[in-house]
Amino acid sequence: MDETGLLPCAVPSGPAVAKVLPLLRAALAGTGPALAPYAAGSPAPATAGETVRPGTALVVGTSGSTGTPKRAVLTAAALTASADATHERLGGPGRWLLAMPAQHIAGLQVLIRSIVADTAPVVLDLTGGFRPEIFAAATASMTSDHRSSRLYTALVPTQLGRLLAHPAGVAALARYDGILLGGAAAPPALLRRAGEAGVRVLTTYGMSETAGGCVYDGRPLTPTRVRIDEEGRISLGGATLAECYLGRPDLTERAFHTGADGTRWFRTDDVGRWVDGRLHVEGRVDDLINSGGLKVAPRLVEEALVAHLGGVLEAVVVGSPDPEWGEAVSAAIVMDGPAPTVRDVRDRLRGILPDHALPQRLVTVATIPLRGPGKPDRAAVRGLFVFDGANWQDHG
Repeated sequence: MDETGLLPCAVPSGPAVAKVLPLLRAALAGTGPALAPYAAGSPAPATAGETVRPGTALVVGTSGSTGTPKRAVLTAAALTASADATHERLGGPGRWLLAMPAQHIAGLQVLIRSIVADTAPVVLDLTGGFRPEIFAAATASMTSDHRSSRLYTALVPTQLGRLLAHPAGVAALARYDGILLGGAAAPPALLRRAGEAGVRVLTTYGMSETAGGCVYDGRPLTPTRVRIDEEGRISLGGATLAECYLGRPDLTERAFHTGADGTRWFRTDDVGRWVDGRLHVEGRVDDLINSGGLKVAPRLVEEALVAHLGGVLEAVVVGSPDPEWGEAVSAAIVMDGPAPTVRDVRDRLRGILPDHALPQRLVTVATIPLRGPGKPDRAAVRGLFVFDGANWQDHG
């Protein structure tokens, strides 16, 4: 089969993102080259000598949480299937507000959905950080210019939390017909606050290899299939899957395969289970904590911390080395109020979590280290538990 070249595409921030739309539209239509997006001002991806099949629209880097980032090869058909399925779930096409970097798959899909819907996206200028007042002003401009359009946006939990804490942010959120929330696990308390404020939030699960979110509120989108094996590992199948990893046939063979019925499957690095007919993702396989020979899913501990300890805004739980237990359940928390002691935390969560999942170490931080849009940097969090005599509390 003939192959074609790949064009590195610098993606600016703010309204200048509009310059990328013609290139992206051409890539989707097959009238222009496939694009390898990257953040303007950062080094361009190495594409010399790399080729892709006709029909390829994007080559998108993964978040790289397990080492060297991989690059997922996505066809125009996969990307548009994802956009169409999103609009179907939301209730129809509409106008989108881009509130995150557009070189990542979540931001790119906001642009792609806009192209598919034939609407002009509004782009926030994030150079000064994400601010509720700017979000509210952008939302007001959208509603005044296009009163008949359905309005959508995509956010990460930190952004949603900031908006819910700001009166203008809450008013702006209520104007949207749907808000996709992804990038990291959404604390149940945050979702409850959104619901109480009359904000329609749909949690999303997906990755670059699935052209973005493909499971909303625990339910697969129309083209998506979900399987969970005996070890709890999640596989995703259907029309939105990437073709392969660019230049890595070894990784492609390990992660992708075609079933007997012709369905293509991607074996994720996540574990999960079905709860009342909905997919509940418990975290990555390599994030599971082995404490005293018993496995602990960090997400379950994180959800318990936010749900049952007053004042905990965010929590990330990791395993840190321990000479007795192998790994100690270690929690980094962001507080709105006085910081609890590790004993306070253990006493409050005893009976809610099994004893082996109760945090053994605790550190309070101003912000959670991030990698990518909204994703906690678990390696950096583990680094917080290098004992210096004062950095973290041990339950003893």
